[in-house]
This record gives sequence, structure tokens and C-alpha cells, in this order.
Amino acid sequence: MELQTRLRHINSESEFKQVIEENTNAIICCGRMGPMCLPVYAAMEILKERFQEVTFCDMPFDHPEAHVIRNLPECRGFMGLPYTVYLKNGEVIKATTSIQTQDQVEAILNQFY
Repeated sequence: MELQTRLRHINSESEFKQVIEENTNAIICCGRMGPMCLPVYAAMEILKERFQEVTFCDMPFDHPEAHVIRNLPECRGFMGLPYTVYLKNGEVIKATTSIQTQDQVEAILNQFY
């Protein structure tokens, strides 16, 4: 059920916990291989080269253990895919929903990292 990206794949709650415990800065995009998500994955794949202090991950939205993203208080009320969360020291510092351009993702990265 892995997404077809060049990002680090998260497929379980334990992998999610490992990412946030082992990485000070992380961005996780929880989505599908669809038209709203693909531009976000593409932006992340490009930006991961410039923001090497950030761990860039994906997680399949329909995976049973994706509840770790879907049920975050910061994602409450989100209606569109993907759910993208930005983490620092294990805490959500920003969450976005729906399609995002590379410029939008980069602006958030510049603001927080």
C-alpha cells in the first residue's frame, strides 16, 4: 500500500512515532496517488534537497494506521486531501489540507525551519 513517491514511506503508527522521535524536523503528507496530492508530493521531492534538516515522508491516507494523522486535533475539520503536517520536536507546528503549490510548501518550510 506504499505511495509511489521518492519520499520516506510511513506505513504504521510505530514508524510514525519513530520519525517524530528521531527527527527534530519532519513533514508528513498523508494522501493518495490522486490529482490533489501529486503536486504536494512533487514539491516535497524537490524541496527535500534544499531542506536537508527536514525529514520528508508520506503516508497512505487509506491505511488503517493513518489515524495518527487523520485524527490529529490540527486536522480536525479537514475535508480535502492530502493532509500535510509539519512537525518540530515531535509537535505539530502547522497543518494544511488540499492541494498546495511548491511555493506554498516552501513558504511554510522557510517560516518554521
